[in-house]
Amino acid sequence: MQKLADIRKDYNKAILDISTVQINPVKQFEIWFNEAIDSQVPEPNAMTLATINENGQPSSRIVLLKGIENEKFQFYTNYQSKKGRELELNPACALTFFWPELERQVRIEGVAERTETKNSDDYFKSRPRESQVGAWSSPQSSILENRNILEERVKQMEQKFSGLESLPRPHQWGGFSITPLLVEFWQGRPNRLHDRIEYYFIDNVWQKHRLAP
Repeated sequence: MQKLADIRKDYNKAILDISTVQINPVKQFEIWFNEAIDSQVPEPNAMTLATINENGQPSSRIVLLKGIENEKFQFYTNYQSKKGRELELNPACALTFFWPELERQVRIEGVAERTETKNSDDYFKSRPRESQVGAWSSPQSSILENRNILEERVKQMEQKFSGLESLPRPHQWGGFSITPLLVEFWQGRPNRLHDRIEYYFIDNVWQKHRLAP
């Protein structure tokens, strides 16, 4: 096994200048996100979502960004899942996007709220039917004795909704919208002297500054 201390990579693909970035960080994010898509980065909408439980213990997992609306970042989940319960208890959360092919990272800190019912209904309707069945079948984050239980629930839901081309949205499933309060853009640079531009929202205005790497 290679020594972890010997794993190194130098970054030299681009620069990030505070004088050329957008005034609004969501607009800057959209530019970077589109460049990630154009560069065929695998799953460019994959993001780490960090939440906090009632004891102040953080946890994180990968979820998928499914929309940006009114400058809020949206994703969908089971509200009864671990992340869903934690966001209901404490809406403070953080997102991280990492696009190694572009040597870029974006960090977002903000607060979450449930999306409007119509948004959740519309997105659920757009999902493949198999995914809709899965949403009805999985008691997400609950302990399962074995996989057979899950597969049996899928069969039960298939039978329950037999003949329906599209299923109704389960009440326990829907979206969260995250309002950003801080956004940091990170561009890898040679010799670990990376470019970091941080935006913060204060007095209803976005401010920005450069951070030391």
